[in-house]
Amino acid sequence: MEQTVGILGGGQLGRMLTESANRLNIRTLSLDAPEAPAKQINATGEHIDGSFKDPDAVRRLAKLCDILTVEIEHVNTDILEQLDGKVQIHPSWKTIRVIQDKFSQKTHLHANDIPTTFSSSLQCNTTAELKSVAGEVGYPFMLKSRTEAYDGRGNHKVNSDSDLQNALDCLRDRPLYAEKWADFDMELAVMVVKVESDPSSDWSRITKAFPVVETIHEDSICKLVYAPARRISRETRQKAQEMARKAVASFWGKGVFGCEMFLLNDGSLLVNEIAPRPHNSGHYTIDACPLSQYDAHLKAILGLPIPLNSLHLIEPGVNAIMLNILGGVKTDSHMHAAHAAHAIDGARIHLYGKGKARPGRKMGHITVLAGDMTTAELRMQPLIEDIDRIRRESQVNDQMLDEPRTRQPLVSITMGSDSDRSILAPGVQILKELDIPFMVTITSAHRTPDRMVDFAKGARRRGYKVIIAAAGGAAHLPGMIAAITPLPVIGLPVKASCLDGVDSLYSIAQMPVSLD
Repeated sequence: MEQTVGILGGGQLGRMLTESANRLNIRTLSLDAPEAPAKQINATGEHIDGSFKDPDAVRRLAKLCDILTVEIEHVNTDILEQLDGKVQIHPSWKTIRVIQDKFSQKTHLHANDIPTTFSSSLQCNTTAELKSVAGEVGYPFMLKSRTEAYDGRGNHKVNSDSDLQNALDCLRDRPLYAEKWADFDMELAVMVVKVESDPSSDWSRITKAFPVVETIHEDSICKLVYAPARRISRETRQKAQEMARKAVASFWGKGVFGCEMFLLNDGSLLVNEIAPRPHNSGHYTIDACPLSQYDAHLKAILGLPIPLNSLHLIEPGVNAIMLNILGGVKTDSHMHAAHAAHAIDGARIHLYGKGKARPGRKMGHITVLAGDMTTAELRMQPLIEDIDRIRRESQVNDQMLDEPRTRQPLVSITMGSDSDRSILAPGVQILKELDIPFMVTITSAHRTPDRMVDFAKGARRRGYKVIIAAAGGAAHLPGMIAAITPLPVIGLPVKASCLDGVDSLYSIAQMPVSLD
């Protein structure tokens, strides 16, 4: 018998879930604002207009459906609890309620022996209470909102006593918790499919996992996803998948869950957050896997079979990079980035139908496939530069709005690839703390030599006093820049997939530089 799936939320995740349902001839209805992205591609005519937090709207949707699911966790779980038994709800309202409250989520994971960052709930939201927390976990630490937080909104890094009041002011009127700083080497993610509801069942039987991917975040928003994850061992991949599957198995209900993780400098893993739905880090599966995360979610909640091999990459040699297209100061900035992708081999373009863009809004994504990761990176680099240009325009606009006077950057930081950004992040933070103006750019001695030369020749004219250049492997970038500019150049070796970065160090230190 054909079943109808009701989706709470009609944003980009709901749209991609609907695309998958259309291919499988599964009837879906969405609850969200009129003309929401998911509704644009679904002509059933019985969608519900309104808020997915409105009990009456949820009730109306439930009457038309056999199963309710979510594309966003910020829903009204009280009405879902009331509807339990009248309509199937996947994942369970209990799961959504626990995950909605990030401190409760951490408590749940800890109770189920899942390694996670130490957290402490605040009762009074005072500086005295935060000082007590700092004495326990040390500086820096993260102050976070327990609810309604996403894409970095609701998070504040606390570096010292002087930051305490500002952090509380930024997150005022919210339930808060403090989280020990995770000194991570890399952020990983695993999409997990849970095929049975009961969390007491054997985790190895009721869960399946997609490949482990590496995620790169910028301003707390996922920017890039590399599938499979680079520079990690088979043992780490297996450990990450098992940890993610055990974490997801502890929750109630069925469907796809996104598990974000930290790979620490000592090689250990921590679960950062769980999403009870398809996730940004799993978009690559649409193009790179036999079943996408959206196919898998629908099959799981409908009780359809999911062959294990359907969750692997389509071929053992396939590599994928996913890049989020974020809006800029111009309402059509994202369209320029999408247009540029048409000329890239192996690029798949996904636009979300959101209309006018605004800075930081997710307008679409691009996935590039190639037979090896190096080729995929070469193909993706021009698109990364387009997105970086859009972001710089947004930052300049923000400065013009917020700071009538802008200061000349004294330090220029450049790197061979956007993937090196996380390596430079601690140094960038120090410059911010010392109030030293700087700028960050990407130049490659191999992929963009003309741009590198233009950058180096114009560096002194632009007022920079020093250049920090990061590169891995052959690591020609610092030496090449030093050969062109009279400015001092600090070479930062980046660890590649082998030799622990020693090869990069030798390349930088031994490169002869001759200045006229």
